[in-house]
Amino acid sequence: MRTLPLDPDSVKGFLDPEEGWALHDAALAACSLGPVIEIGAYCGKSAIYIGSACKAAGNTMFSIDHHCGSEENQPGWEWHDAELWDEEAGRLDTLPQFRRTLRLAGLDETVVPMVGRSGQISEFWDRPCGMVFIDGGHSMDAALEDLHGWAGKIARAGTLAIHDVFPDPADGGRAPFEIYRMALASNLFEEVGSVKSLRLLKRL
Repeated sequence: MRTLPLDPDSVKGFLDPEEGWALHDAALAACSLGPVIEIGAYCGKSAIYIGSACKAAGNTMFSIDHHCGSEENQPGWEWHDAELWDEEAGRLDTLPQFRRTLRLAGLDETVVPMVGRSGQISEFWDRPCGMVFIDGGHSMDAALEDLHGWAGKIARAGTLAIHDVFPDPADGGRAPFEIYRMALASNLFEEVGSVKSLRLLKRL
């Protein structure tokens, strides 16, 4: 039975364990190609899986998030968590929880938090990535920013992973599904894996 340094179920988030282990294995396989990028950290559930793979391979994971929550995390929305609300700032702040997760999982030296918008950071990123995991905002603008900013920075034979891909609109938002279709239509990627709502694509 495989183990992790911290139980992911102890961390807030919506990643299924089967999806988490698929991300772990994909990151482990891609580590020789370059660093791993995560877009959308929330409180660090996925970072436990991906970061542990990077640590085992001697690689580095860069986790990008503005840490103010996605649209569905805001007050009045279905997935709002009042415990993460910063009253003084008047906004959500998941960064303290994320940093706590890294500390408890022993990943402080492996996972580098990058606080900001993925599109802004991608403009200055100039080296190939072994893997990019998109799990950020679910608005079309946010999803497009993630895809357009990072898809071209994945090394050949590297992995593009997209979470919350739901072909049936009744199951979830459309933006992740639409960028998944765009990536395939670009002829730069082919699908190599599918685990629940997670899609794994290989850069050609």
